[in-house]
Amino acid sequence: MQRANSTGCWKVMIGLLSLMAVPALQAAGPKPNTAIWDNLKTVTPGAKIQIVLKDQKSYVGKFQTASDAAIVVRLETGDQTFSRQDVLRVSTKGKSHRLRNALIGFGVGAGVGLGLGAAGDSSCGGNCFFPKLGEEVFTPVGAIIGAGVGAALPTGRWHEVYRAP
Repeated sequence: MQRANSTGCWKVMIGLLSLMAVPALQAAGPKPNTAIWDNLKTVTPGAKIQIVLKDQKSYVGKFQTASDAAIVVRLETGDQTFSRQDVLRVSTKGKSHRLRNALIGFGVGAGVGLGLGAAGDSSCGGNCFFPKLGEEVFTPVGAIIGAGVGAALPTGRWHEVYRAP
């Protein structure tokens, strides 16, 4: 009887998790059709882009303009025009979220540090030389470590704007 109840619990948990995933997938929505060259007209001039040609050469620069026949990119060596028939893929660089990640890491680290410090202080029973050492040391140290980890996380991924059909 015990085994049947634990199997039923697993089924209920899996069912609830799958129900929670459906809204998340619907919120993501359909992916835009990246096979349309006109998507390049939505890219703002000066935006950082990456172009991959059909011969697999890759270039990173700042978007200048796009016409029906070509795309112009400012590279370190100067402006370069790439023919539409040679372009395999064009991607834009996403916005960096380092500050947001650092703030989240700060909060999480402070919370973990506070929890560890409180646990350490409670095991002391008030008979320690410095009774709030755990809370007063672990909290700021945890916050600093969390902020550092959050800032170090990679952000600003490439988002595909065009892919040749």
